[in-house]
Amino acid sequence: MRRSSDPRPEIADESAWWRDAVFYQVYVRSFADSDSDGVGDLDGVRSRLGYLELLGVDALWLTPFYPSPMADHGYDVADPRDVDPLFGDLAAFDRLVAQAHEHDIRVTVDLVPNHTSDRHEWFRAALRSAPGSHERERYFFRDGRGHAGEQPPNNWTSVFGGPAWTRVPDGQWYLHLFAPEQPDLNWEHPDVPADLARTLRFWLDRGVDGFRVDVAHGMAKPRGLPDMDPRAAVPGVLHDNAVDPRFDNDAVHEVHRMIRKVVDEYPGRMAIGEVWVKEDERFARYVRPDELHLGFNFRLVQAPFDADAVRAAVEHSLAAVQPHGTPPTWTLSNHDVTRHVTRYGGGSLGVRRARAMALVQLALPGVVYLYNGEELGLPNVELPDWALQDPTWLRSGRTERGRDGCRVPLPWEGDAPPFGFTAGAGTWLPQPGDWAGLTVESQLEDPGSVLSFYRQALELRRSHGAISGDEVEWYGAPAGCFAFRRKGGGLICALNTSGGPVPLPPGEVLLSSGPMDDNRLPPDTAVWLV
Repeated sequence: MRRSSDPRPEIADESAWWRDAVFYQVYVRSFADSDSDGVGDLDGVRSRLGYLELLGVDALWLTPFYPSPMADHGYDVADPRDVDPLFGDLAAFDRLVAQAHEHDIRVTVDLVPNHTSDRHEWFRAALRSAPGSHERERYFFRDGRGHAGEQPPNNWTSVFGGPAWTRVPDGQWYLHLFAPEQPDLNWEHPDVPADLARTLRFWLDRGVDGFRVDVAHGMAKPRGLPDMDPRAAVPGVLHDNAVDPRFDNDAVHEVHRMIRKVVDEYPGRMAIGEVWVKEDERFARYVRPDELHLGFNFRLVQAPFDADAVRAAVEHSLAAVQPHGTPPTWTLSNHDVTRHVTRYGGGSLGVRRARAMALVQLALPGVVYLYNGEELGLPNVELPDWALQDPTWLRSGRTERGRDGCRVPLPWEGDAPPFGFTAGAGTWLPQPGDWAGLTVESQLEDPGSVLSFYRQALELRRSHGAISGDEVEWYGAPAGCFAFRRKGGGLICALNTSGGPVPLPPGEVLLSSGPMDDNRLPPDTAVWLV
């Protein structure tokens, strides 16, 4: 997808830029460092815009760069309308947006409306104020249970481990569904939506093209804060509203209507939500015409490398958006999950499977989100204990290693760390010493590299007439395989997750994820045919 002329469409209609865009998630800390402190920053992102244009992406999603104590690496926001000095300043942000637009790349930014940092001026005021005060009502302060209030107000657990409540010196408890440094906001308090509207307009006025809404199934809490079903604490599953009152409360949709109303004041802008919900029908509610433009459906992330499981994930994702004509959104990795090279088996096997799944997601109708480094075939990194920084590591009593392994800074060039990421001596998370073959520099001129493969696939997706149409049609296929056709354009995509080669569907090979076996599709391989 490329815009033709007007960089700001007047209305977000059937031809809106975001309906088939390829977004690239920039984990700002780990993308590129401009000031030699070992941490990525906004000027570092700007310095690599030429690479992003060469890769062929349409838009960026920048993870939080706002002032923060960094208890959760920026998702604990102390001021949502400024830039943390670690990442630059507002002038650096303005330069990045302006130059990205010159490269025909749009810029979207993270929005964190479920909670603030405990260093936010509101929370500091709440701690100074008495129970029942206006300041405390912006959050969830409650008296505890038990004879002396010594027990948390309910049995809710934190996503990062441990209870979701922390007690303050006067005896009350406050709610934090994530780290204690991230107190949850009370969206029934009028100050909260008013402040978010101010934040939205602040960044829209600076030229951003949209927002990614963090924990978009959060925010609203049920009246009375009832206990959760113990089954809801099982990790690794989509949230089920029937057993988990912490998330996906129906009142959350009022928040998204407010967000949409503000965003619609600025033609051509968009919002996408991080929506971890189980039922397709409940997912569909988030992408109604007056709510979010798009929603992350994480079924592909959760699916193993198995044709039946991947097909089921695709069918559920399509069904979830079909009622409202919303484009589906596809992603295989992000800053919160194990990189898919590793999930699919690691090593050369994981790379082969990751290449195959890249073809599958890029063949599907709708929107694609790539996570920085997946175009290089980066695996998760097994970091030493001393290097781990994710709050999950500490909150779990050092039993859950957390998400640091997928956040290691990118390798750009050279034969040894820091691989051109920084001019300084080291990086905020250590890079493996054996990444020389994975650098951008080493892959750019190698036609067989993962990077060259992504560039070719993205170019074909953007320019080939067969890769069009909003629906897919499934073919009969051998066990362990599937094939679908894009209705409208005619592209056929076939995937083989079985243990042996299978006959190809009819058609001419346009692109394959690996070497072909004459007229047969090898295992762990996908192909595009026309």
